[in-house]
Amino acid sequence: MESAREAYLRASTYFRTAEFYLHGNPGDPRILSESRASQKAYAEGARLSGPTWEPVQIPYEGTTLPGYFYKVDNSGKPRPTLIFFGGFDSSIEELFYYGGAPATRRGYNCLTFDGPGQGAPIREQKLPFRYDWEKVVTPAVDYALTRPDVDGDHLALMGMSLGGYWAARSVAFEHRFRAAVFFDGVYDFYEAVRGPLPKEAIAALDAGDSVSFEETIYKLMQNNTALRWLVTQGVWTFGVSSFTDFVTKSKQYTMAGVAGQIQCPCLVLEADGDMFFRGQPQQIYDALQVPKQLVQFTAEDGAENHCQSGALAYKDEVVFNWLDETLKLHDGGKG
Repeated sequence: MESAREAYLRASTYFRTAEFYLHGNPGDPRILSESRASQKAYAEGARLSGPTWEPVQIPYEGTTLPGYFYKVDNSGKPRPTLIFFGGFDSSIEELFYYGGAPATRRGYNCLTFDGPGQGAPIREQKLPFRYDWEKVVTPAVDYALTRPDVDGDHLALMGMSLGGYWAARSVAFEHRFRAAVFFDGVYDFYEAVRGPLPKEAIAALDAGDSVSFEETIYKLMQNNTALRWLVTQGVWTFGVSSFTDFVTKSKQYTMAGVAGQIQCPCLVLEADGDMFFRGQPQQIYDALQVPKQLVQFTAEDGAENHCQSGALAYKDEVVFNWLDETLKLHDGGKG
């Protein structure tokens, strides 16, 4: 059974990877066939993992969002619980490895889910990303608090990659969390989108010349895989018709004027070699007016890449040591 479980989980990853670069043509039938194959294989792996891997549906604006609830054990004992989601290109089938596994090993439940723009919601329901992610997180909190195995006094939130922005945005408006982790910190998505664009494209964008901007981008992306992916993924997940519209819409994704509303302690992670959000963890850290900590990961740690992908075990140690200490201190010693 263990071999079958691992084979299903591997297969889920293979199917998910095969689908990753298909989004330039939203009508490509392989988007659905491969993503459904990934979901099905993961569900089989979860079933073989036993009752501590529980598929869930979170009520959300007349529909539901798919998720998994990972439990320390099946005792029903209330546990501190981490709510965790991904970013710009995530699906729930990857989130156990980045958050669920280290959480349950350390005595935390972990609720993961796909929000609008992610996983099945964008593929099956055509739900695009939204900047006001508290409208997504609050239903997840409401759901978590219906469970007797969740200790509602010890809720933490963590967002990965662009999820670092969504986590910050969420805790600015949803105040039932006792701690938040920005994995990594994101302050302004618009600035991050502009960063990799060539100078001539930025000049056209700033001049309001959308025709020249689009022509420049689409010419360059033919021989630039990273730019082509950014364009196709952005247009698809934001539910817009052009890259100009995507870039314009990304201006809403900022913590300027919002960060001061955060009330819980925050841990901000920063990877020195991050190609996407360089400098942004420091920006959100500086804007916070609550107990806070900024942890920089370097090449010496082997964790300098985006979301510490080279040394996740070290990242886990930092995150959960901080959560343990913060939840106890914030609770006046109640563990």
